Amino acid sequence: MAKKTTSSAPSQRMLRVGEQVRAAITQVLQRGEVRDDLIERTVISISEVRMSPDLKIATAYVTPLGVSDHGTVIDALNRHAKFIRGRMGSDLRQMKYMPEVRFRDDTSFDNYSKIDALLRSPEVARDLDSDDAKDE
Repeated sequence: MAKKTTSSAPSQRMLRVGEQVRAAITQVLQRGEVRDDLIERTVISISEVRMSPDLKIATAYVTPLGVSDHGTVIDALNRHAKFIRGRMGSDLRQMKYMPEVRFRDDTSFDNYSKIDALLRSPEVARDLDSDDAKDE
């Protein structure tokens, strides 16, 4: 009897396939196969691809570099998602189903900068200094 897990963490297979899809999307964008002026002139970083448990949906978290309005680049990528999906086929021949690709803005860098700003704030520095004085 198969053991059923209720963990929300992704499986090894989901992580492995997500990385393969990330590499395939990166190849399509690097080769310049997507004919869209906005996408062609923007440097796009794909930080992570999360796969659904059935491996049929791939959510790619992207950060357009050097662009203030990320939404327009994300919208352009989502408009070309079917084309990108079709071009990934050669890189993902081993997959039974080619996953549907969805692009989302990666906000993790914003979160990291907020945490960094908090850690550098005078209040936190004061608290850290008082903890260091107790240890001595």
